Amino acid sequence: MSDQAIGTPEPCSTKLLGGRVICRQPKKGFRVAIDPVLLAAMVPAIDGERVLDVGTGTAAAALCLAARVPMVRVDGIERQTPIAALARDSVVDNAFQDRVRIFTADILKPPADMTTGAYDHVMANPPYIKAGTGRPPPDLAKAAATVEGPAALGDWITFCAHSVRDGGTINIVHRADRLDDVIEEFANLNDRGVLIGAIVVLSLAPKAGTSPKRVLVQARKGSREAFSTLPEFILHNSDGAFTIAAERILRDAEPLVLSVA
Repeated sequence: MSDQAIGTPEPCSTKLLGGRVICRQPKKGFRVAIDPVLLAAMVPAIDGERVLDVGTGTAAAALCLAARVPMVRVDGIERQTPIAALARDSVVDNAFQDRVRIFTADILKPPADMTTGAYDHVMANPPYIKAGTGRPPPDLAKAAATVEGPAALGDWITFCAHSVRDGGTINIVHRADRLDDVIEEFANLNDRGVLIGAIVVLSLAPKAGTSPKRVLVQARKGSREAFSTLPEFILHNSDGAFTIAAERILRDAEPLVLSVA
């Protein structure tokens, strides 16, 4: 799908993290949800570290992480030129030019700056829908973001693994019904000699008693630690309002620590 086909979207802005972040996005179609905010919250980055946001889109996750960790440096890679342009505008809006960079490139042909093992942590919100399955959204930009293109899930996770240093973390948000696919791709990396361990899974349930719709998966490169699963994280109360725990992350910019301790 070409950028010419997608076209330049009419922009609007939304506020994230209780107004700490301003994020530009298309007025129609491609909209920021809570997934990138939760993704940014789970990354255990500290001041001075480098983080790569794979498929950054409008840079919502990159901006949220930069807002939460004042001295972190974030690079984002996005293949849709019009969406990457919005992301760069948001970087300026938030005065993050000295810490956040947006690259327009495909993960199958990454820029030279993104060398193997260059990052302390990598985060990604891959397209949720397998190519050739389901019905893609009519909006072309949204379809490009939500339906796998030439790069399948395995390509995304392989790119993440090669970009992060030994001891660094890979952080993924995906649909709950594709958790097995994510774990399988990590296993495939191990089979190819890229050691991935300490995998932690946190399922996100819309309300108590409902089935999870999303999962957060964190893994560590070079680790032999065992797989673990955390208790479900409940996003909403019965009245539809966010739970206190969710509010602390989505509004107050608190981290979401994936720890079995």
